[in-house]
Amino acid sequence: MTQAQAASQHRNDDNLRYERGLAKLQQIDGEGGVKVVESLAGIAPDFARLLIEFPFGDIYSRPGLDLRSREIAVVAALTAMGNAAPQLKVHIQGALNVGVTRTEIVETLMQMAVYAGFPAALNGLAAAREVFAADDEKSARPLAEPRAFAETA
Repeated sequence: MTQAQAASQHRNDDNLRYERGLAKLQQIDGEGGVKVVESLAGIAPDFARLLIEFPFGDIYSRPGLDLRSREIAVVAALTAMGNAAPQLKVHIQGALNVGVTRTEIVETLMQMAVYAGFPAALNGLAAAREVFAADDEKSARPLAEPRAFAETA
């Protein structure tokens, strides 16, 4: 294989990783994940691409765990870190998006008190409370009236 062919193959592989990662990110985090990536476009577009390719294109796309299990593990890890509240909130929402229940999230956060300490668990529970409240607010909003209906009334 020539150097040009190798470079072309590398670009194709990266594009597949990116496409696979972006699809996985949207499946888990929906609009929230896309917003995180977009927020990096002006300062670190290469980092944004890596954020899609490696965690979501390579790791989340592996066959060994389902998305529910992966998100529970991520919520636990981010809680234990104790310094990743914004990412924890995104992944709590992601966990909800892939079918993890609020009870399972709360139990995961409480479990972290044993291994990461009470402050980390308390901070995780505070993050969950914010995500749950925002989710409840979003669910309680009435649907907008169709324009045609509003104009005829």
